[in-house]
Amino acid sequence: MLLLVVVKTLFILLLVVGAFAPVITWIERKQSAVMQDRIGANRADIGGITVLGLLHPLADVVKLLTKEDVVPAGANRVMHLIAPIVAAIPAIVAYAVIPYGGVYTFGDTTVSLVAADIDWGLLFIFATGSLATYGAVMAGWSSNNNWSILGGVRSTAQMISYEVTMGLSVVGVFMVFQTLKLTDMGLMQDQTFRVFGFLELLGLVEALGPLDWVRLPNWGIFLQPLGFLMFLTCIMAENKRPPFDLPEAESELVAGYFTEYSGMRFGLFYISEFIEVVVIAGLVTAIFLGGWTVPYLSTEMIIGGIGQLFGDGLATILCMVIHLGSFLTKVVIMIWVQMLIRWSLPRFRYDQVMDLCWKIILPLSVANIFATALVMLALGMA
Repeated sequence: MLLLVVVKTLFILLLVVGAFAPVITWIERKQSAVMQDRIGANRADIGGITVLGLLHPLADVVKLLTKEDVVPAGANRVMHLIAPIVAAIPAIVAYAVIPYGGVYTFGDTTVSLVAADIDWGLLFIFATGSLATYGAVMAGWSSNNNWSILGGVRSTAQMISYEVTMGLSVVGVFMVFQTLKLTDMGLMQDQTFRVFGFLELLGLVEALGPLDWVRLPNWGIFLQPLGFLMFLTCIMAENKRPPFDLPEAESELVAGYFTEYSGMRFGLFYISEFIEVVVIAGLVTAIFLGGWTVPYLSTEMIIGGIGQLFGDGLATILCMVIHLGSFLTKVVIMIWVQMLIRWSLPRFRYDQVMDLCWKIILPLSVANIFATALVMLALGMA
């Protein structure tokens, strides 16, 4: 069991930190270039080979490793040193509870494709994610720079505010799935539901007719569409990426809370935001997009269909591969959506960001909770 946990942990580190995060820096450059009718990153090369600009992330690492690491006069050296680490580690740790596959049985052995399958997985992500706030605050305060302090103050207000609304926006999901365990949420989304099934409760069974066959995947996005929009907005604001990058705001605060950072300390802040992009994509996939599931093809259907040809053992392994591919495909799509939003919308004013949180999303999230409760009572689910 220990070996299995180590393998899962290494897989997450290699996938998220070693593969996805560096490539996302290239994706951001290329996607923005395509949207703006430019060529994008294509200069870094080895022996004249550019590989479509994919060598730029490697060039970034080499540059950051060779840059001088400067600590400003009057700065708190200890806080200045550990702030980037505090900002980066929660983003990596959060992926430990996000399942990238289901639960599979091989004889007497059960394999679950998640590093830590805890009952309160979603709360764990919220708890660890909130720790990243301290990294930004510590960086702003310890730098002995007015612009950095302003960035730290902005980061505190923005991230704490959106943590409240982010939690409330998914309460409807808790109510529908009746669990905080992300693996259980994925298993519940490995089903379908009748779109017009409510007609049966109204005594209109005859009116259903062929409509009884109209079904949708039991995904969170179909059960909680408003919750999906609010959660995606809040978690992007938590990541401080455009259009919510007020703690950085280059045109106002130079670089905000990490103005006085250089070298790999700056690199940790830089890469932590891209790691969080992957975490956001994985979390949204797990809660709202069915996780690893394939629409209209349950795990039993996949294993049963393949098992007739190759046997249940090989069918289960192939099912794991299919589910992993499904999960990664959805994650890539959500990364693309985040980049699309990032390069489509201008930065909000600070008062607009706070008004969006407290005056719009917070009331809507509370209303969504009551609406979900009423629907569940009407359908006899409570």
